[in-house]
Amino acid sequence: MASVAPAFLRVLLLLLPAQSWSPVVAGNPRDCDAPLVSALPPSSFGSSSELSSSHGPGFARLNRRDGAGGWTPLVSNKYQWLQIDLGERMEVTAVATQGGYGSSDWVTSYLLMFSDSGRNWKQYRQEESIWGFPGNTNADSVVHCRLQPPIEARFLRFLPVAWNPKGRIGMRTEVFGCAYRSEVAYFDGQSALLYRFDKKSIKPIRDVISLKFKTMQSSGILLYREGQHGNHITLELMKGKLVFFLNSGNADLPPTNAHVNLTLGSLLDDGHWHSVLIERLDAEANFTVDKHTHHFHTQGGSSYLDLNFEISFGGIPTPGRSRKSFHGCLENLNYNGVDIIELAKTHKPQIRIMGNVSFSCPQPQTVPVTFLSSGSFLALPGNSGDDKVFVTFQFRTWNRAGRLLSGILRRGAESFVLFLQDGKLKLSLFQLGQSSRNVTAGAGLNDGQWHSVSLSAKWSHVSVAVDDDTAIQSLVAVLIDSGDTYYFGGCPDNSSGSGCKGPLQGFQGCLRRISIGDTVVDPISVQQGALGRFSDLQIDSCGITDRCLPSYCEHGGECSQSWDSFSCDCLGTGYTGETCHSSLYQQSCEAYKHKGNPSGLYYIDADGSGPLGPFLVYCNMTADAAWTVVRHSGPDAVAVRGAARGRPRSAASFAYAAGRCEQRLALRCGTPRLPTHGTPLSWWVGRTNETHTYWGGSLPGAQKCTCGLEGNCIDSQYYCNCDAGRNEWTSDTVVLSQKEHLPVTQVVMADTGRPHSEAAYTLGPLLCQGDKSFWNSASFNTETSYLHFPTFHGELTADVSFFFKTTVSSGVFMENLGITDFIRIELRAPTAVTFSFDVGNGPCEVTVQSPIPFNDNRWHHLRAERNIKGASLQVDQLPEKIQPAPVNGHIRLQLNSQLFIGGTATRQRGFLGCMRSLRLNGMVVDLEERATVTPGVEPGCAGHCSSYGHLCRNGGRCREKRRGIACDCASSAYDGPFCSDEISAYFETGSSMTYNFQEHPILSENSSALASSLHGDVTLTREMITLSFRTTRTPSLLLYVSSFYEEYLSIILANNGSFQIRYKLDRHQDPDAFNFDFKNMADGREEAVVMVEVNQSAKKQVILSSGTEFNAVKSLTLGKFLEPPGADPDTRRAAARGFTGCLSAVRFGRAALKAALRPAARRVTVRGRVVAASRCAAGPGSPARELAPRLAGAAGPSGPAGEGEPLRTADRSDSAVIGGVIAVVIFILLCITAIAVRIYQQRKLRKENESKISKNEEC
Repeated sequence: MASVAPAFLRVLLLLLPAQSWSPVVAGNPRDCDAPLVSALPPSSFGSSSELSSSHGPGFARLNRRDGAGGWTPLVSNKYQWLQIDLGERMEVTAVATQGGYGSSDWVTSYLLMFSDSGRNWKQYRQEESIWGFPGNTNADSVVHCRLQPPIEARFLRFLPVAWNPKGRIGMRTEVFGCAYRSEVAYFDGQSALLYRFDKKSIKPIRDVISLKFKTMQSSGILLYREGQHGNHITLELMKGKLVFFLNSGNADLPPTNAHVNLTLGSLLDDGHWHSVLIERLDAEANFTVDKHTHHFHTQGGSSYLDLNFEISFGGIPTPGRSRKSFHGCLENLNYNGVDIIELAKTHKPQIRIMGNVSFSCPQPQTVPVTFLSSGSFLALPGNSGDDKVFVTFQFRTWNRAGRLLSGILRRGAESFVLFLQDGKLKLSLFQLGQSSRNVTAGAGLNDGQWHSVSLSAKWSHVSVAVDDDTAIQSLVAVLIDSGDTYYFGGCPDNSSGSGCKGPLQGFQGCLRRISIGDTVVDPISVQQGALGRFSDLQIDSCGITDRCLPSYCEHGGECSQSWDSFSCDCLGTGYTGETCHSSLYQQSCEAYKHKGNPSGLYYIDADGSGPLGPFLVYCNMTADAAWTVVRHSGPDAVAVRGAARGRPRSAASFAYAAGRCEQRLALRCGTPRLPTHGTPLSWWVGRTNETHTYWGGSLPGAQKCTCGLEGNCIDSQYYCNCDAGRNEWTSDTVVLSQKEHLPVTQVVMADTGRPHSEAAYTLGPLLCQGDKSFWNSASFNTETSYLHFPTFHGELTADVSFFFKTTVSSGVFMENLGITDFIRIELRAPTAVTFSFDVGNGPCEVTVQSPIPFNDNRWHHLRAERNIKGASLQVDQLPEKIQPAPVNGHIRLQLNSQLFIGGTATRQRGFLGCMRSLRLNGMVVDLEERATVTPGVEPGCAGHCSSYGHLCRNGGRCREKRRGIACDCASSAYDGPFCSDEISAYFETGSSMTYNFQEHPILSENSSALASSLHGDVTLTREMITLSFRTTRTPSLLLYVSSFYEEYLSIILANNGSFQIRYKLDRHQDPDAFNFDFKNMADGREEAVVMVEVNQSAKKQVILSSGTEFNAVKSLTLGKFLEPPGADPDTRRAAARGFTGCLSAVRFGRAALKAALRPAARRVTVRGRVVAASRCAAGPGSPARELAPRLAGAAGPSGPAGEGEPLRTADRSDSAVIGGVIAVVIFILLCITAIAVRIYQQRKLRKENESKISKNEEC
């Protein structure tokens, strides 16, 4: 159902408030606080028991000292109660309590029950919970509690829950309110009231219907009105819920728009009054049941005015209708200010009474019993020795399992247990020496509805029936010899019967109408001790509540419940947590980028836990920024012919705090068009449904395209080419960049309805750069400084997230106070962050402990959440700490002070350090704006590389930016935003690539100085070579580095596929050769990582005999190399064959493959065919990379198009090797006489996420 239009909010101001439609309330509602108890006679008071005649309930008046000074029961336990009869139904607005005068007897908490008849009590609840009222702390002080909302009742009952442990229960009370008079009608299930209004009167554009009802039946028609064309309005009770059904009768509307079907309320067949309010203004409407309201808009609203001039209450007057009529009482039934019941009582001609309608409400005497816990039980006497068993009762519950009834079929030989399992009713029969036998009846019985059960056993069979489902189990043909006790619910502690064994817990729910044999059980006799025995029961009340009404499951989560709790199924919502509050997705592409994710498709949730749902975008990660690409749902190109308006376009409308956004729009128009003297004939609609007539780089309201700004439109009379009246196709291409108006949701091309007039447009995706909110930060420089904001409103759900970094050991991040409630997040110790709050149940704390201090001057992410199910706190990737909420406790967080960020109201224990990206319930808090005007706080915070520098991989260097970091890949063999994109090339047979370090030798006796001059700032005292390869041919020359002095370094694969490294650092000596006898490395299939690290921390030493310096380096060659001077025979054979296959990530000093592959690369000579590829695993001819769209004029290349998976973290243990590749990393230290070699080898399958590289890879 669509949400109500904004205009409806103004409409509602015209509608009368709910209480004004109840004209039967006597007196001024503002003066409804008169004492109601003080003048009552003693007979109006009752109690469960009394300690003595001077402690009787008649002495329980507030501030009275007669008798013993108050009521005190004989025994102080939870089954005691004090009852007051107000004489008639009154409106009760408040209660007050005292303890016993001059004594140590007082009640510290209590429950309040109310009833119309003194039977079937209902508990008053506060804050949608079942929490008791606060009582007294001494004997004489008075504690007032206001009832919001008020109640209407004749009988009140106070049930002490806790009392002074050093005394007894003691109470004096007062009740405040005023008189309540009403008009009541009783419908017997076969009657109705038909109201006819004047046909000559003008049909009202506004309808207001208000009423109250109470019933013990779960179904029945309350209201019905129909028209001549199948349109009708129905208000019907169905399975204890109220359904409002509207049928417009409009065949032109789709079924989803022609029908309105709303359901509100639950458990409305409890025999208590429930209020209904229906407000309609044309097609806008409100539907309210008790405290829950649904706003909706109806399609074809005028058809609802085309209804007959009559409306029926209590049933449908048309004969032959099969719908069940209402059986119960209606009160204060008003239609557009007309008192329907008053008209019926006075037999006015507008009212027709059909059937038996009376004007008093009978009080049913059914007494329900509530089983409060799994240990609750009711033991009732059976007909001992009887030859049959016959038990009937009704139950209602939310629990899927629980023991309902157990007893004896044959003394000492056979027993039975009747229980719920998976929402089905099961009967288990236990016979001595035999296995149990089971029968099942019914299904889905844990739906909260009343279900009728009967159990009978006689002679050779036993049967169990639930509602209309009966199951029968055969017995051995013996006489039934029933036991003397039946147990409903659980079992007493000392019971050892078959039905009390095993893990099955007792029933939690309500029972009523219990019969054993031919005798109806009176629970009041049980309560008075005259019949049976019980434990943990609430007699004369059904305490079932619907914990899914209202549903606290957010974002479409599905609510399910048991007797004392509820749970939310968040599957498919995009959210997680106890109430589906927390988004599974990051807030922006910027956030994904700084988690190390590559380019790809991602869901982002711009407002986190807010109302906007997640949506799919393409994140294009570049070195400078993260770009967000949002595509609209329609086709890119649209042709418009013969229609006045263009087609609506949709794109995700999101609160994205980007640095800049733009959307490209190309317009093409075919003419002739009507002259308009400058009036634009096309416009577009933006995010907020506002019309815009500016185009391109013009300012909003300019009504100009780019040609109009530049003054070069084809017709100077117009500001857009498409507005010109030329008999030809014209076009305008514009870039819209006012991000507050984007995305474009509709394009209108007017004046296309005439013959031969047509137009077309092409709308591109919405492109946005960065996320300013992710880096919005403030630096707190003194302990007394803080930022203040308006009160944080998180009554039912509150979540806070932010980043922090600091060097201090403690400080308060945020604090917000109420009268007694509060919320606070603080760094309590260097390794402890604490989230504390109080919602009225006492202070609660959740603490995360870290093995590593938080005050390391690095960014740490914190997220805290508090909801009615509990509280949670998580910092970084540490385990989340969860604190459940107390059962039936207060649930609303009520704050009223300012929100303090970085400090407290007392200016003590303030935070020193930086905070950024603060969000409260998904909403961004602008720290920088407030910090600019706050002493002791500065906007912004420097130093991000210490936290995010690990994202720069493969030798890339982290560079600080004002908002974030950038990875400098100049010294890396890799490229991309994180220096993690592999640069690869396929070498065909006979091909080569040579990088010349210098063109002519510089002769010098100082060869070290020569080497240094060749390399500039790179010396050969510590050189590193990296490369990855895949090939199937041997021998192969992988890499050859030569010098002007016939010195060289070669890396080859020998004939057997073994890996060899050869040094010749003195032309007068033989080369040093290192042969690594690994597997055949030329298999082209298996993957391996080989790292050869040469340094001084040696485990194995190899003496270099050929020299210690690599002098006058000339060139580096990949692939085929003819006649390398001075090379050994193995190197010459490998050089002659060259290399056929894929090489990637090649680097020797500053000579890198990625530099050689760039267009017009200097010092690079390529012979044969060398083809660039995205990676070696991709295969020959694979595209280098798919480039995503980027903003016009944006610098830098686009990032690679990924699949949206998170990129592996910078920890080398989580890194991956490209499929089918052998990687070699060689560290060379040349100014020593010995080198140490450490070799690591890992094998893995081709699955990318299974490969691991040791952390020792980095130099």
